[in-house]
Amino acid sequence: MFVACSPVLVSGNEHFAARPGWTWLALADLAGVGSGALRDAGLLSGLLIAAAGAAGLNAVGAPIVRTAPSGAVSAVLLLDPCHVSIHSLPDRGLALVDVLAPDAALAAKALDVFVRRLAPTAVTSDTRIRG
Repeated sequence: MFVACSPVLVSGNEHFAARPGWTWLALADLAGVGSGALRDAGLLSGLLIAAAGAAGLNAVGAPIVRTAPSGAVSAVLLLDPCHVSIHSLPDRGLALVDVLAPDAALAAKALDVFVRRLAPTAVTSDTRIRG
């Protein structure tokens, strides 16, 4: 189930309760983002690094970034032992962000970096337990 929420992610409900040993997947659709930011591969890959840092997660290398002829950017940062990814759809003003983290609160911190920097007009998000 996806939940529409304000552009600032809130972590205080039962979805964000700590469950040691589980892996959390936080997904967010950021709508109403300017197309310039969504075509900026350097900005988006930098946000992957910033998001990992904000959550205290360690990268295992540099982000892997691909830019399509349309200007859409797909990027992933592999973490120990998870990942952060973003796929931009500049023609639709949409960024799709996924964070796989060992803790729901850490995933929320990472997502918050994208929300604050890209300043979407709407955010739809969901958090799930994996594993």
